[in-house]
Amino acid sequence: MDDSHLTDEQRRILRDKGTEAPFSGEYYHFDEEGMYKCAACGTELFSSENKYDSGSGWPAFDRAQNVTEEFDESHGMRRTEVLCSKCGGHLGHVFPDGPKETTGMRYCINSTALEFEEK
Repeated sequence: MDDSHLTDEQRRILRDKGTEAPFSGEYYHFDEEGMYKCAACGTELFSSENKYDSGSGWPAFDRAQNVTEEFDESHGMRRTEVLCSKCGGHLGHVFPDGPKETTGMRYCINSTALEFEEK
């Protein structure tokens, strides 16, 4: 996979499994309609229809597509990591504390790992 188009920060998040600072990401307070895609490979991941304000400091979605999940016990925490199913890029983590009226899941995602395509 050619990652030459990625910024240093995108490489740190997507390839080195980094995390952006809370409340700092481009898509945290962003309400346009469209599709969020993997910044590394362009795979569709999250629809704006499934985005909600979780108050966590990162963009949150209650469902995803084209992702895989892996158990993550790094940084002294037990979490489920969310990865792009096409390129394996680290996107963030998923937690079972999302909206109960939908899926009950909170996909907590780094803005830096995403690109947005307007509807």
